[in-house]
Amino acid sequence: MTEPTRHDTATTYDRAVETASHVYQDARERATDAYESSVEATRHAAHRAADAIDSNPLGVLAGGLALGVLAGALLPRTAKEKELLAPLGRKLSATAQQAFAAAKEAGKQELDNAGLTPGAAREKGRSVLDGVAKALSTAGTAAAQSARKA
Repeated sequence: MTEPTRHDTATTYDRAVETASHVYQDARERATDAYESSVEATRHAAHRAADAIDSNPLGVLAGGLALGVLAGALLPRTAKEKELLAPLGRKLSATAQQAFAAAKEAGKQELDNAGLTPGAAREKGRSVLDGVAKALSTAGTAAAQSARKA
């Protein structure tokens, strides 16, 4: 190899090393910036979540419960779960039906005691409609008489 060729090769090598060094430094700086940015974004999200929990803990609890129910509904049940939980499900269903029937009957009793039977409600509705019709008629007559006088 001749001296100028060696010099050109060494210069090209030095430039390649310098370029690689710059590329490495730039990539390292970008990676550091991205890391710091993601750490800051995570901190900000954690503070926002903490503020949301502090300002509305029941809403967060309800959301968590809803998410748990959704996850539970999406996961397949195993045969063992079906075997163990089927009797409990039947018992809960029967208890809920009994509670609904008792609440319905108690509500009917209270409405009857207050005189709010279906027949009484119809009569009250007719009475209100008759009153509205009479008020409209009276207002219309008064307006017509006022217009005649003017």
